[in-house]
Amino acid sequence: MALVEQEEKKKGPSLIAQAAAFLAVTALAIGMGWFAGSRLEAERPADPEPRSFRPESRQAEETASADEAEQPDSSVLALDAITTNLADPTDVWVRVELVAVFDGPADPALARAVHQDLFAYLRALKLKQIESASGFQHLKEDLRERARIRSDGRVTDILIQTFIYE
Repeated sequence: MALVEQEEKKKGPSLIAQAAAFLAVTALAIGMGWFAGSRLEAERPADPEPRSFRPESRQAEETASADEAEQPDSSVLALDAITTNLADPTDVWVRVELVAVFDGPADPALARAVHQDLFAYLRALKLKQIESASGFQHLKEDLRERARIRSDGRVTDILIQTFIYE
């Protein structure tokens, strides 16, 4: 019996077929990108006058009308900074600087009452409650809610200027 060596057949497409498929897919991607770009460019409204060439009186009118429209009927009052340790672990300290947004004129006496309530709340926090992004978001919501409750709705928002814990 004679041993006959047989050559193994190549499996898969040839190199030429792979190159042709690659070029076809690349051409298709380029065509789709060009088409999408031209559609997006056509849908964008053209600015009738570039901003740098607008008459200054017209810019002043637009700025004045925008400022008048954005004037809210509220005022802000910066609260004293709160520095305290957390409930757990007790060796972690937190410093928070807050701003209270009042609906109407700011009331310093009410701001002090809100400050004390927020101080007591921060003192009762645990590090696990505030160490993630969602925890920080929940903290902001809790501070806002406590301020609204304490002020009977006069404080509409609490803004956090600084939040540091170590």
